[in-house]
Amino acid sequence: MELILLENIIKLGNIGDKVKVKPGYGRNYLLKTGKALRFNKENLEYVSKKKIELNKKNTEIKNKLKEIAQQVNKKIFAFNKESKENGELYGSIKPKEISNIIMQKMKIEVKPSQIILKNELNKIGLYKVDLNFHSDVSAQISIKIDKIQSA
Repeated sequence: MELILLENIIKLGNIGDKVKVKPGYGRNYLLKTGKALRFNKENLEYVSKKKIELNKKNTEIKNKLKEIAQQVNKKIFAFNKESKENGELYGSIKPKEISNIIMQKMKIEVKPSQIILKNELNKIGLYKVDLNFHSDVSAQISIKIDKIQSA
């Protein structure tokens, strides 16, 4: 499926680029969320005319996200969880929980889809987690997992 991008997308392309994607990804994500248009002459002309406006809008969004990224970058968020004797947790920490704790502590909304976990957070320790806000804006936070102290 050939599409024209309406915004910059990591590992895919920039505004106005013609890209080839699998039909499911194109239909169910890119077209549905308004990130792309089907490739044809009319849409190509439309995107050419709108490119300046789209770039301006993209820059505004990027600047807002840069501010958020600077606020959360290098912060440490602590979780106290029940764990087994060997330090393994009874359940791993998911992006939704990380998103919720950032909202509680800093009043900043980070979507679970923006949180990139390289490996499961299922043991006690300190983990680095990447936040991907935009194709050009990212941050890194630390997640500290401690054992719940029993009385």
